[in-house]
Amino acid sequence: MRKTTATPVDMARQTGRIPAQPGPRDTNGAGRSGASVAEGAAAAAGGSEVRGMVTSDEAVTAGGSAPSDAVAAGAAVIPVVALPSGEAVASGDDVIAGAGPVARPGERPTVRLRDGGEEDDAPRYAPEWLQLREPADAAARSLDLLDPLRIRLANLPGRASGGLAIHDLGCGTGSMGRWLAARLDGAQHWILHDRDPYLLHFAAVASPRAAADGSRVTVETRRGDVARLTPDALRGASLVTASALLDVLTREEIDTLAAACVGAGCPALLTLSVAGRVDFSQEDPLDAQIAAAFNDHQRRGGLLGPDAVTAAAEAFAERGATVRLHPSPWRLGPDQPALTGQWLRGWVGAAVEQRPELAPRAEKYLADRLAACAAGDLRVTVHHSDLLALPRPTGGAS
Repeated sequence: MRKTTATPVDMARQTGRIPAQPGPRDTNGAGRSGASVAEGAAAAAGGSEVRGMVTSDEAVTAGGSAPSDAVAAGAAVIPVVALPSGEAVASGDDVIAGAGPVARPGERPTVRLRDGGEEDDAPRYAPEWLQLREPADAAARSLDLLDPLRIRLANLPGRASGGLAIHDLGCGTGSMGRWLAARLDGAQHWILHDRDPYLLHFAAVASPRAAADGSRVTVETRRGDVARLTPDALRGASLVTASALLDVLTREEIDTLAAACVGAGCPALLTLSVAGRVDFSQEDPLDAQIAAAFNDHQRRGGLLGPDAVTAAAEAFAERGATVRLHPSPWRLGPDQPALTGQWLRGWVGAAVEQRPELAPRAEKYLADRLAACAAGDLRVTVHHSDLLALPRPTGGAS
């Protein structure tokens, strides 16, 4: 009798739960054995159709009982503890991958939007970090940009004969789809792009199943880098969207993205780009220096960091698109201690990596900020910007 082994897809079919898998390594570059596992996915897929999952060559319907709200963590990621609030946080002074500087010299700590043989690169965003920030992202994204987007989508050529085709670039665990799909009417097919098959697995299984009007939502995944995006690659696309992506692109990559969207007549909703400003409820003399060093860190290697949203607005406008910008700040307070603490460690850590001379003062600064956070006395506004670009429709839109 042949012995069979259940695959992650089989487990998802049977239970609706994402099994634990190896994840990104910790900030010291070595995986810890025996790390705890946060169960489940961000949401149950229910009856969502999942096509092209990277863990299988066949179409999958993920169903079953709803898992917990936590995103599964892998055995090689940093230890995670569950808080009474339901938040997950790294134990000790560790920084979850993606919340602070984790790349080795010469590496970019993010999804790369380009071609090339980078299959062996370690993932740089831990699912724990993406799960931890998802509620703050959802609360921050601009609702004011949705009405002009809905109007454009309702009037797309060919919309009456089919649903929306939405490309989500650098999708991570799929939080953008979970936020946006239920705010748009009509059948939708989401094409999820990411270079990390681990994150694509989460995104597919935890994808939404219904639009705002109850219409069906389906999803497929595409692994790889998409820097050489062209109008042909977006043929038939109704919308390109991304979250927390622009600030980790170069000017050339933003120009490529804008040219592809405008060439295809495809709207773009690009949310949560860092704006380079942070406001604390309790000011400290070191705030400005930490912020300036962090912003410089974001610009390393030719990335645009806090300059990205302005560059993107210019790139789309130069190509004839109508561009709308709207603030989308994180407003962190006593109800989000885990996220605030992780963000603080990453923010200060990146600043010190950029300017090591800040280290002696930054150590006390961080300790004081974390103490205020733990006491429920700290509130911080981390400024971001959302961008909606509406190119002139072409025959390539659907």
